[in-house]
Amino acid sequence: MSARAAVLGAGSWGTTFAKVLADAGCTVSLHARRPELAKAIAESGENAEYLPGVALPGALTATPDAAEALDGADVVVLAVPSQSLRANLLEWTPLLPPDATLLSLMKGVELGTTKRMSEVIREVTGAGPDRVAALSGPNLAREIAEEQPAATVIACPDPDRAARLQAACLTPYFRPYTNADLVGCELGGAVKNVIALACGIAEGMGFGDNTRASLITRGLAETTRLGVALGAEPATFAGLAGLGDLVATCSSPLSRNRTFGEKLGRGLSLEEVQATTRQTAEGVKSCRPVLDLARAHGVDVPVTEAVVRVCHEDVPAAQMVKEIMSREAKPE
Repeated sequence: MSARAAVLGAGSWGTTFAKVLADAGCTVSLHARRPELAKAIAESGENAEYLPGVALPGALTATPDAAEALDGADVVVLAVPSQSLRANLLEWTPLLPPDATLLSLMKGVELGTTKRMSEVIREVTGAGPDRVAALSGPNLAREIAEEQPAATVIACPDPDRAARLQAACLTPYFRPYTNADLVGCELGGAVKNVIALACGIAEGMGFGDNTRASLITRGLAETTRLGVALGAEPATFAGLAGLGDLVATCSSPLSRNRTFGEKLGRGLSLEEVQATTRQTAEGVKSCRPVLDLARAHGVDVPVTEAVVRVCHEDVPAAQMVKEIMSREAKPE
C-alpha cells in the first residue's frame, strides 16, 4: 500500500517535492493557500506560477483546504517560508494525523527564538522527536522538477521512520540518503543560504572564482564551528547537507539567495531587491538569528556577520569585503 502524503506549501520547492513523492508511488495532496492557485494546478496539471512547463503527475492533487490535504496523511511535508512556519503550524496542528511523520523542507532559523525548524515543529505541535525529520541537500527545485539527477539527505533520529521516508521519495532521478544528525543537516541548510548571499554579493561586485571558492570554504568552516558547538557531527558538513548544498547554492544562478546577493553587490538596497522578487531568499531573514545563535555560543562567524551588516545595517558591500580581508590573520 502506497504512502499518503500531504505537502503544505505550493511554492517551487513544495510543488517539486510533491512531484517527487508522486513519482515515487505516493498519493499526494498539495495544499495551496490561495484557492486560485490550487484551482489552476488542479485544472492544468501544472503550477504555472512557480514551475512553468513542468507537468505534474496524476497522483498529485491540489487543494486550498488544509483539512482535506491532511486527511489520512502518513507523511506531512512542511514547505512554507521558515519565518511563517510557527503561524501556519498554529492553524494546522489540530488537523494533523496523530502519528504522521512531520518532514521539514525549510532551511532557516527562526527570528527572535534562534530555533531550528524541527524545534519549532516540536514546540508548536507537541510531536515527539522521533516523528520530526528534515530534508536537506543540493536541491535546486527547477533541476529536480526537470528530473535531473540529484541526491539529498533525510535526517531523523528514528532510523525506521527515516527509512520509510527514504522509500517514499526514491525515484530514478532523486536519491535520498539517511542521517541521524538532525542538528547538522538543519544547520547546514540554514547557514548555506547566508554564505550564498555573500557569494552573490561578491559576484555582483565583479569578483571571480577565487573569491567565490574562498567564501565557500571559509563559510563551510564557520558553519562547521557553529554546528559542532550545537552538538552536530563534523562529518555531516562534508556531506550532501553541508558542502553539497553549499556548493550548489553558492554557484547556481537558480539559487534565490545567490541571485539576491548579486543584486545587493551591484548596489541595490535591500528594499529595492525585495521589490524585484516574489520568491523568498531565506538567508536575508535567517542571517540575524544565525549570528545571534553564534554569539550565544561564542562562535566566530565573520562571513555571516558581514552579510548581516550589508543586509540590515546599511553597510556598503565594498566595506564588507574590506572588513573581511583586513581581519587578523589566523591559522586555517
